[in-house]
Amino acid sequence: MVQHHYTGDGDKPTKQAEIVRMKFGQKGLHVPTPAARPGDTPDFSRLKFADAGEVKRPDPSVEARKTFDLAFDLIRVLDDDGKAVGEWAPKIDPEILRKGLAHMMKVRTYDARMLRMHRQGKMSFYMTSTGEEAVAVAAGMALRDEDMLFPSYRQQGLHVLRGADLVDMASHCMSNARDNLMGRQLPVHYTRADLNLFSISGNLCTQFPQAVGWGMASAYKGESAIAASWIGEGSSAEGDFHTACTMAGVYHAPVILNVVNNQWAISSYQGIAGGDETTFASKAIGYGIPGLRVDGNDFLAVWAATEWAAERARKGLGATLMELVTYRAGAHSTSDDPARYRPKDEGEAWPLGDPIDRLKTHLIALGEWSQEQHEQLEAQHIDEVQKALKEAESYGSLADHKSVPAETMFDDIFKEMPKNLIRQREEFLSHR
Repeated sequence: MVQHHYTGDGDKPTKQAEIVRMKFGQKGLHVPTPAARPGDTPDFSRLKFADAGEVKRPDPSVEARKTFDLAFDLIRVLDDDGKAVGEWAPKIDPEILRKGLAHMMKVRTYDARMLRMHRQGKMSFYMTSTGEEAVAVAAGMALRDEDMLFPSYRQQGLHVLRGADLVDMASHCMSNARDNLMGRQLPVHYTRADLNLFSISGNLCTQFPQAVGWGMASAYKGESAIAASWIGEGSSAEGDFHTACTMAGVYHAPVILNVVNNQWAISSYQGIAGGDETTFASKAIGYGIPGLRVDGNDFLAVWAATEWAAERARKGLGATLMELVTYRAGAHSTSDDPARYRPKDEGEAWPLGDPIDRLKTHLIALGEWSQEQHEQLEAQHIDEVQKALKEAESYGSLADHKSVPAETMFDDIFKEMPKNLIRQREEFLSHR
């Protein structure tokens, strides 16, 4: 079994920990510190993982108190050779796996191009999901279209796999005349009611209690749809996390609560939110719900764990909290410079690899994919994304100051517009 994910100070204190001790004293205030800072050699020795396939898979109907080991172990399916091993290995048709790979590749291509457009001054802000694509794509594909998803701002893969048009997504980020949110949200705060994708909130963790409430309502109405939500590990320190988990546990809400542990919350590493003391998945224990710790860069493991939690929820057995262990390969956002707080090559040293490369290797090992096909699909996505963004830009961007028409400020505020707003709108239009 894998060693518990307690990093603490350990038997071999890091250089940063020594600096903290020198400042505060051996028995003074404890300040969590990462193992490496800029200029240091990346160090992930604190992470001890079981071999792929080693963790046992209980029946989804198991009592929550009998799942404690799953909150400390790491569910892994793909081994170093790209083979699916162990009890958690899901039976997925290769064609579905190819679609999953294609979705992840498209998201990465889209992210890279959108980042370039930001640097060209065509939008104010952007956030990529580089290195975390499986967290959204695998989970979303394991769920049903009827299920309501409450994403954070790094799950654009959910929109891609549910058929959101790239032109619409990019138009929202540029706040142009085609923005379905009419310029009222920050870029990457997507929403699509028609695709059962709930609005993203800039305030952290608000979507967790919202998802629980939606799941409770679904159960109350006797429906089979469940809810799923995603937050970063830093957001688990918010009070909304406790509220959501309490309600989910008490009311057996049919919801999957995903904590994406990508190691960094902006410039604060995961220890600041409690990751040095225990795993984020183990926080489920106090609420009486199962906690699963999953390799977030293993497409098959994320799919299998989501499928397990969804089956449990649909049977009326309640919520599951999942910690998806991954790494944020890029900056937190375009307002962030990660080179100021972590080694530049830390992402390359991440021991769980890259989700796209790992699924690609698996498909090649099955004889269902090739390097040539991979390169052709990459080229296809580059062409598709470039055309979509060119079309989106035709509706306006930050660079040309074309944006959502000002008169739309009166739209979608009230079901029936009150008389005072009607007068204001008429006055506004008369002076244009």
